[in-house]
Amino acid sequence: MMRTSLIGKVAVMPSKYDEQTRAKAVRLVQDHRADYASEWEAITTVSGRLAMNAETLRKWLRQAEVDTGQTEGVTSAATKEIRELKRRNAELERTVEILRAATSFFVRESDPPPR
Repeated sequence: MMRTSLIGKVAVMPSKYDEQTRAKAVRLVQDHRADYASEWEAITTVSGRLAMNAETLRKWLRQAEVDTGQTEGVTSAATKEIRELKRRNAELERTVEILRAATSFFVRESDPPPR
């Protein structure tokens, strides 16, 4: 999750779970899905054993399906690239605004005074 601080810098909030834990939880649901009456039952059981929110695990599972091409959607890599491009675009827009302000200042300074 991203947020903007008071000084305008973008920061990524720290994740409670590392990538290994996420992958393990998703793998457990995928491997043991057939052992339960429904996928949701498998998700709630695994999430309970790992002391995490079932909805969080369900979202990770859906994203893993997108990342492996099982379902359509935006992959994690594409999301990361889009986020980085948006950040870079915002930085460039700020730079352009600064340059415009500087240009107009120097244009006014270089004009001869009226007679």
